[in-house]
Amino acid sequence: MVANRDMREQLRKWVIAKDNPPSIAYVVLSALAAALSYVIARLFHLPEAYWAPMSALMVMQLTLSAAFPIAAQYVVGTAVGAAVGAVIDTCFHTSVSAFGAAIVLVGLLCVALRVERSAFRYASITLVIVMLVPRSTSGGLVALHRFFEVSIGIAAGLVLFAVWQKIDLKFPVKVTGAPLVG
Repeated sequence: MVANRDMREQLRKWVIAKDNPPSIAYVVLSALAAALSYVIARLFHLPEAYWAPMSALMVMQLTLSAAFPIAAQYVVGTAVGAAVGAVIDTCFHTSVSAFGAAIVLVGLLCVALRVERSAFRYASITLVIVMLVPRSTSGGLVALHRFFEVSIGIAAGLVLFAVWQKIDLKFPVKVTGAPLVG
């Protein structure tokens, strides 16, 4: 009984926001960034346009200064993973050994570039998508599409977030003591 209560309390500490709960404005801004990035990706006829809103949502942070490092790591990681995935897929096609070697190569490139671990994580995820997701086109084209889909989402998220922060700084609105953005 005590262990269950302790587990529930620990879970509550992990999940229930104390410092940075989402606000209505943050929810609306996130929805706008996701929808806008999806529309832009569709306008470019990108086959997996759903990556744009996922990327937009990933860079939405409490502050613009917090969003920029994440966005940069995401772009660098995606570029590395897409480039390695395209080359390996073109030269060796998909095999378990080529895939394993490609993950090592991505990791070594990230070590050489001295990027954050999150950039390595994004690079590896992109590599998985380029090399392992079944498709009817070349790995190189999938890699290029993936890079543009992610970049559109990041750009849309950052632009909307920057605009919102300018508006929020000029007209700060508080609802029940909680900041509107955050």
